[in-house]
Amino acid sequence: MTSLPLAGIRVVEFSHMVMGPTCGLVLADLGAEVIKIEPRGKGDRTRFLTASGTGFFPAFSRNKKSVQLDTEEEADLETLKRLIDTADVVLENFRPGGLEAKGLGYAALSARNPRLIYLSLKGYLPGPYENRTALDEVVQMQSGLAYMTGPPGRPLRAGAPVNDMMGGMFGAIAILAALRQRDATGRGQHLQSGLFENAAFLVSTAMLQQAMTGKDPTPMPAGRRAWGVYDVFDTKDGQQIFVGVVTDRQWEIFRRELREPALEDPAYATNTDRASRRETLIPLVQSLLAKHDAAAIEAMCERAGLPFSRIAKPWDLFADPHLLASGGLLPITLPDGRAGSVPALPVTFDGARLGVRHDLPKPGEHDEEILGPLRAARDAAE
Repeated sequence: MTSLPLAGIRVVEFSHMVMGPTCGLVLADLGAEVIKIEPRGKGDRTRFLTASGTGFFPAFSRNKKSVQLDTEEEADLETLKRLIDTADVVLENFRPGGLEAKGLGYAALSARNPRLIYLSLKGYLPGPYENRTALDEVVQMQSGLAYMTGPPGRPLRAGAPVNDMMGGMFGAIAILAALRQRDATGRGQHLQSGLFENAAFLVSTAMLQQAMTGKDPTPMPAGRRAWGVYDVFDTKDGQQIFVGVVTDRQWEIFRRELREPALEDPAYATNTDRASRRETLIPLVQSLLAKHDAAAIEAMCERAGLPFSRIAKPWDLFADPHLLASGGLLPITLPDGRAGSVPALPVTFDGARLGVRHDLPKPGEHDEEILGPLRAARDAAE
């Protein structure tokens, strides 16, 4: 790709953790110049998270530039405002009112730069909850997502920061729309993306299921599935594999491939029949698949066009042949200096994946490049 879609767009990113950095990453991968503002010294505290936060910074920081500024110092604050004067987009995910107190809210900045698009990534959009502190796990509980994910009586958060990441993605979508609108109006605007509202969007199908049927949906681990064969099965060699048979045509293929007389029972003739008899069908299918190694079941399903997958761990993807062959893993240098890789955005442009233009930045790595000319201009004006 000779020119990336957002080439020439400058973004100033005030963010930490996941939601803001995800938004900045999408824009950066699409070609924008994303300038991450970090505090002086060690930089963004996300760099030094441990346990489940260890991967946050390397996952969301490629293709960005880093500058360090102290917003408590008047000179740095003025330099920052001059930087924003040159920007198309500012994005931030700090507590409500935090940046406004420093003169870095939308009203003050848009007065200087009317074309500025300003995205605030928040726990809640305006309303009764807007001043509450939110976390991904909080809104998973609050929206019912955790209720639908865990077994009955045991609400369980998803195994990834899905709301933080999707909230950042919706923020990026809003920015793209605002850039398009600015082409027509010449003016920027203030955008917001909400963590709780994202979680509500994720459970919309369960909400509408309840509205249409009048019955409360059962949590996914115990719920009645719409398909008969749609489950995880144990294999002869001790593996686990998911197999789905979701149409009557697929059932015919499944029966043909397995060649098991027990599957000829007319009680399983239609998908409705199979779904209503899962309590007998699933143990039957388990007993039949248990005769085969995982590789044999995979070969059968691939040959027959049936949906399937072994149960993988996230780190298995480092060696996934499809990701490796299709450019789905991008090379980065981990903070400790070792070579690593990270999943690319799940899109192509004319068949090409979006790559790495800049490795993970060191704190303040681009101070001279970005801030040097601004400081020189400030000094010359004084």
